Amino acid sequence: MTPIERAARALCQMQGQTQDDADWQACLPEVRAVLDAIHEPSDYMKEAGAGVTRYISPDSDERAYAQDAANVWRFMLDAMKKQVP
Repeated sequence: MTPIERAARALCQMQGQTQDDADWQACLPEVRAVLDAIHEPSDYMKEAGAGVTRYISPDSDERAYAQDAANVWRFMLDAMKKQVP
């Protein structure tokens, strides 16, 4: 099960709907809207991710680390959105 399917099923459950195929697939537009809304990471999230990317290229400056972390976030969300059934 993809993360998007899990999100759609969770949304259906929160709305008191069943999680059969027709119901959870009807929730996909809302899930996509949320993913679009969170596509851009916050500065705080970029800083947190910069700690990870710092180990990849230790010679870069802080802004470069934060930008790398933001790009990883975007690439991961884009990849997740491509897994939509």
